[in-house]
Amino acid sequence: MLERLLRSLRLAFWLLAMPLAQAQNAADLQQLRADRVGGDVLVSASVVFELPAVVEDALLKGIPLFFMLEADLLQERWYWSDKRVAGVQRQLRVAYQPLTRRWRVNATAAPGGDSSQGLALSQNFDTLAEALATVKQISRWKLAELGESEASAKYRVEFRFRLDLGQLPRPFQIGAIGQSEWDIQASGRAPLRSEAGK
Repeated sequence: MLERLLRSLRLAFWLLAMPLAQAQNAADLQQLRADRVGGDVLVSASVVFELPAVVEDALLKGIPLFFMLEADLLQERWYWSDKRVAGVQRQLRVAYQPLTRRWRVNATAAPGGDSSQGLALSQNFDTLAEALATVKQISRWKLAELGESEASAKYRVEFRFRLDLGQLPRPFQIGAIGQSEWDIQASGRAPLRSEAGK
């Protein structure tokens, strides 16, 4: 009888503790905005998350982290599924430089370092908190250009942010599969607002 009671208490504790452990690693998307300024569609967002100790330890050992930002512009249609008008990707690489004891954030327009859109930026920071603040804040990211003829249609933006595990070294990829500490992602959608709607 006592053994059954202890078993059920352990099970109840485990069931209550699991959501709390998963909630600590969750990323939250705040202040997602999609604005039309002139002919440009600009996306701004703020992602809130804390790096788990395992991920921070990997960074301190010199393993770079790659964060993927993806945004799609969709034209809403009542008669069919929504039409994808445009889409962009940005890759942010966060790495620790042990010799200089500085943090480096590299931003490229697409995976693999393709800078076909003219975007290639590197910045150095003294602390991890400063480097992550740059990763967490997306400001006025150009998604697309819309012509005057497309002004009357309704649009929305779908935004995704995630830690790209496919860019990690193989031993880390195998170890990270199924571990909630490595699952940092957020997504959301926002209607496109015109410049006059500010």
